[in-house]
Amino acid sequence: MKVEPITNAKDIKSIKKLLADQPRNRLLFILGINAGLRVQDLLNLRVGDIKHAKVGDRVVLREKKTQKENVFMINKDIKDALEDYLKTVDAKDEHFLFKSRKGSNAPLTTYAVTMYVQQWCDAINLPGNYGAHTLRKTWCYHQRKTYGTSWEVIAKRLNHSSPSITRRYIGVKEEEVEEILMKSI
Repeated sequence: MKVEPITNAKDIKSIKKLLADQPRNRLLFILGINAGLRVQDLLNLRVGDIKHAKVGDRVVLREKKTQKENVFMINKDIKDALEDYLKTVDAKDEHFLFKSRKGSNAPLTTYAVTMYVQQWCDAINLPGNYGAHTLRKTWCYHQRKTYGTSWEVIAKRLNHSSPSITRRYIGVKEEEVEEILMKSI
């Protein structure tokens, strides 16, 4: 099933508020929409990979799907959510950051994240198809539409091998094409 990004900033704010008393899930949501990584790469993070990071620090990881090295930056929202979460758990450096309740040190599954994202969107009455990949698509959408980041820069960040993958991924809609055709030069 193809999933959508969360396009409205009010909806993002509503989900953050909904998760205020769920520090792990709040961190998962905030990290997911701010890092632009695949969920499987977020789920592979260990506490020690990130716990001492400060705002502005780079965190380097190896992508599970491509085996390419990738980075993400710690911004203020990520740092604040991380600190809130770490206050609530007795996490060792080798523990997965997003531990499942199953097993002593197993990460959440992508399926579990899909269920969470669907529940969060349902809870705020957001119509549409949402899942684990919504987090990465939300990052892409807001980089392009809110911040005006070029698709070439987004493609580089996403580690896509071809521009066509990125163009399909960021979902340029027909209305956007028609809108630019109305501009006089």
